[in-house]
Amino acid sequence: MFNFKIYRAYLESSKLRVVALMIFTSFIGMLLANPLSLNFEVLILGNLGIALMSLSAGSINQLLDQRIDKIMQRTKKRPLVSGILSTNNVIIYAAVMAILGFCILYFRINTLTAWLTLVSLIGYAFIYTLYLKRSTPQNIVIGGAAGATPPLLGWTAMTGQIDLIAVVLFLIIFTWTPPHFWALALYRKEEYFAAKIPMLPVTHGEQYTRVHITLYTLMLTIVSFLPFIIKFSSLFYLVGAMILNLIFLYYVIKMQLAKNNLLSNKIFNYSIVYLSALFGFLIADRYLVLLINIKNFL
Repeated sequence: MFNFKIYRAYLESSKLRVVALMIFTSFIGMLLANPLSLNFEVLILGNLGIALMSLSAGSINQLLDQRIDKIMQRTKKRPLVSGILSTNNVIIYAAVMAILGFCILYFRINTLTAWLTLVSLIGYAFIYTLYLKRSTPQNIVIGGAAGATPPLLGWTAMTGQIDLIAVVLFLIIFTWTPPHFWALALYRKEEYFAAKIPMLPVTHGEQYTRVHITLYTLMLTIVSFLPFIIKFSSLFYLVGAMILNLIFLYYVIKMQLAKNNLLSNKIFNYSIVYLSALFGFLIADRYLVLLINIKNFL
């Protein structure tokens, strides 16, 4: 019998909203890799394989974080903590998702994408969750590499190789991750302290964290211009990126000058809009340039 509550709980155990953003960036990576002659089998099966392994990684993360999730207000209603799902069932679910995803990528896409996705899963679900998150305030910086791979995976799924722009897409998310999560850490500082998680605001203080959010946002601004610098995108993307970065910097600098965390949650939420819009500008720019070139050719 179909039990919607249970199926929804499994998806919630996988951090579905995070996975959705990851698949969006993977999808963009695929579109950028081959905009004129898309392989729809790769587009569908590639994203399916990446999504399944991402769902597995999210579930493993929640399996290993049950002690922490019971303490933090933000996570205390997660399915494993609330008892909707059992640990054994989620272990089976995570294993099935990982195996299915890997097999799809390995046998129907290419081995490079399969192995890179597996490395990302291990990096996030085990190295970050079990070690980095609990041992160093630089957990987000180092562990962010695993979460930055989706556009790179989308690119390799389409091309079977790693190119410069794929690395740039990776770097954008890699530099975006610290200000995104540190803003959340400022907002939820007391919860991280209670859970004994060494997030930057807990170990080094709020002002130190605000300074580092500002520095990484400036770094992100520079990195976000790389597609234009390497001549992959046009002025359309550059203008869009400049607007998005100015808004980001406005919030961050305003928080820095105010010397309080009232804007931290707004920065966290805006950072999600920022990343989605930035990749949206990138793909819109790519197709706009192609349309102009086709029109000029005709």
